[in-house]
Amino acid sequence: MNISMNSTAAFHGTTLRDIAVAKAAGFDAVELQTPKLFRFLDAGFTARDLLPALDGFPVSGVGAIQEAPEEEFTRDATRLADVAQVVGAPYVQMCTGPVDVRVVKDFRAGTLHPADLRFRGALGLSDADALAETAKRVALAADIAADHGVGVYLEPLAWSPVNRVSQALQIFESIQRPNVKLCVDFWHFWAAGDTPEDVAALPADLIAAVHVCDGLHVPAGEVPDQSVSRNVWTGAGDIPLQEWVDACRATGFDGWYCTEIFCDKVAELDDHLVASTLRNTVRMLLA
Repeated sequence: MNISMNSTAAFHGTTLRDIAVAKAAGFDAVELQTPKLFRFLDAGFTARDLLPALDGFPVSGVGAIQEAPEEEFTRDATRLADVAQVVGAPYVQMCTGPVDVRVVKDFRAGTLHPADLRFRGALGLSDADALAETAKRVALAADIAADHGVGVYLEPLAWSPVNRVSQALQIFESIQRPNVKLCVDFWHFWAAGDTPEDVAALPADLIAAVHVCDGLHVPAGEVPDQSVSRNVWTGAGDIPLQEWVDACRATGFDGWYCTEIFCDKVAELDDHLVASTLRNTVRMLLA
């Protein structure tokens, strides 16, 4: 079984701690993530400084490029693609935006002032223009990744204007970048309205990673907010996890299943206990 540990399992730790916990908890790989990675690099370390800690331990992915103004987006994509290349990760993750759910809430409420400098991405654009603008970012990320010999997996965020599987497929068709695939994130897909049947219909070779995660019901009409809906232990929420795992397996996908959790109470517990329990949960779902 290919089970990877997302850095959220050791929520308040460091990148080096993520690697150590993933190894000790029996994972097959680790998925390295910002902001921990950026903190590591900003402190003066380089991607090569991760190699002794990894010592051949696989890195399933490096994330996440977040939609931003082009200069910032290009800089972040290049930094993460460089890390992926050095540590041998096959993919860099990219999220649709804006990543800050508060921007979406303020926009919906009509309180987002024109002078507000927070990145708003495709908010307010027509569906076609939102797809076109997001596609430009995905194509740019794909080209930067390709220059580093790696791919990109796109994760549509549930609160973003581009949040559905069908939209991701349209983007892939429009940009024609062979190194771009999809991250199936249970919570984001479920909260946006996609179903296990939508996942089961995907070609296996289009999926690069699966994020196994849970969440509580999002009331109709509300902006999906992971700080609220995902503040729960994996298995204690409303997502039928076995149905989603079975849907992924029905495609023939045999790649990385990655644990991901955003639960305040869990984040304060021993990270090895959390990671080990998450791994065992996913292992049972895959049994």
